[in-house]
Amino acid sequence: MMLENCIYDFFEMTTLEMAQRGLFGEVIHVEGAYCHNLDPYWDEYWNNWRLDYNQKVRGDVYPTHGIGPVCQVLNIHRGDRMTRLVSMDTKSFNGAKIASNHEGKPVTEFANGDETSTLILTEKGKTILIEHDVMTPRPYSRMYQVVGTDGYASKYPVGQYCLRVDKPADKVDARHISDEKVYSGEEAAALQAGYRNVILTPEFEALAKSVGGHGGMDFIMDYRLVYCLHHGLPLDMDVYDLAEWCCVAPLSLVSLEHGSMPVEVPDFTRGAWNRVDGFHYALAKEDQ
Repeated sequence: MMLENCIYDFFEMTTLEMAQRGLFGEVIHVEGAYCHNLDPYWDEYWNNWRLDYNQKVRGDVYPTHGIGPVCQVLNIHRGDRMTRLVSMDTKSFNGAKIASNHEGKPVTEFANGDETSTLILTEKGKTILIEHDVMTPRPYSRMYQVVGTDGYASKYPVGQYCLRVDKPADKVDARHISDEKVYSGEEAAALQAGYRNVILTPEFEALAKSVGGHGGMDFIMDYRLVYCLHHGLPLDMDVYDLAEWCCVAPLSLVSLEHGSMPVEVPDFTRGAWNRVDGFHYALAKEDQ
């Protein structure tokens, strides 16, 4: 098992419900990331472990925040699986400078690129884009984009949804760039209200927000772990999620060190990736 708090963000949980109920049609592409300017925090990590790790290790060294929520949308090892990936990165433009300032002496070698991008293909011909960037002043983002045949969702920089609008051919106006319906702000909130996640009741959401912990998603993560263990139910994140989400780190390194060549993603389920029909939250009988 593993714990990943970002799958319990309210936007991600609601969008997952929308995808499962077919609002976006068939989801064909997803994106996730960890983009976070760590300039104010480098000195806060015990014994400088995080900067040292980035200095020594190339690749996407922190993929789980971005890949966890989108893997649930794509039903990875619950009807689909990752088959291969390709990674590319920039040079260390800022990393070496940050390390030099931190150590008080010139640092010429820094393994991790300022920006690392990994593209993953699934068995069913869908794609996942994962990014890692902790070295630039790029605003905080986990990207979280869901692209379907009939709709789209994006959390950053602002939460919004875009749905296909069917119009008769005689009403098409070529002067319009697009005819999609975009929901943001109050319209997005109204749309979300019709797709409440099964475990995110109004009372539970209010409790999570009052307790806090990254806005409440830490509380939901801990609650779901205790709830499933208490009732003897399958966990929301299992050992296969652990292997699949974390393998991006070493496999992206292999790809980068071999000229961004495609690298096969192991089938950790040993052929059982389609035995479970989609991602579902396990619930006790009294809560169903």
